Amino acid sequence: MSVLYLSPRIARYPVSARLAIFVITLLGLWLPIALPIYWIWGTNNTISIITVLALYAEFVGLLWIWGRTVHQDTRPLQQHGLLRTRQNWRELLKGIVIGVVSLFCLFLVEGAIGWIEWQPIPQNLLRIILEGLLVAFGVGLAEELLFRGWLVNELRWNYRPQLAIWMSSTAYASFHFIKPWSEILRTLPSFPGLLLLGLTLGWARQFHQGRLGYAIGLHAGLVWGYYIINVGNWVRYLDRVPVWVTGIDRNPLAGGMGLLFLSAIALSLRLKYWT
Repeated sequence: MSVLYLSPRIARYPVSARLAIFVITLLGLWLPIALPIYWIWGTNNTISIITVLALYAEFVGLLWIWGRTVHQDTRPLQQHGLLRTRQNWRELLKGIVIGVVSLFCLFLVEGAIGWIEWQPIPQNLLRIILEGLLVAFGVGLAEELLFRGWLVNELRWNYRPQLAIWMSSTAYASFHFIKPWSEILRTLPSFPGLLLLGLTLGWARQFHQGRLGYAIGLHAGLVWGYYIINVGNWVRYLDRVPVWVTGIDRNPLAGGMGLLFLSAIALSLRLKYWT
């Protein structure tokens, strides 16, 4: 699918039209690659990873073309917060540490209360740690560039920055509910946690002068900590409280305790900004 039709006049379109054009263009570039691959080799895990990587590569490429042609940005990826500066790298590492430590603190509190029971350290812990880091960084980079980078910037052309963050966070939370209706109803209590996570990450970028490093790091740190504990079967839930307290599907950020910890992180960001 050609992208030659992209031009500066699209920047004057309503935001809904711009978003639709971007998504349709991305799918038009990706589907001709993905569908033949799925048709020939099926939908096993390796093929799914390959097609997702292709989608992400095309997304980044389209971001660059979109910024250069539609918005006339000479450095479109930098406009979305991807800056190759020492400060951004430091903020990335800081976010990872805070995310991992916060996640483990959440489980330590639940263990102290008696809601979970720690299991023996898995023998393949090092492999889980390294795998988790790769997965977490990929998820953090992809979702932050999409929701806190491109989407927020696109919405800010039409709305105030705070409203743009709220709208992108709502879209981020809703994105996790593209599933059968019965599953939507079952997992609906996790929506507030996802919304708060989106807001926290949006504020993280805003409070760091538009740089994405801290938001990517914080997101990756939370995913990394959860991956280590979940894949390593490091804890056993004792079912002494409802799942909406500890987290639906064992996801700590999809429960009341996760909301409390996310609220603490969000509040610390706000206080730092205010001071």
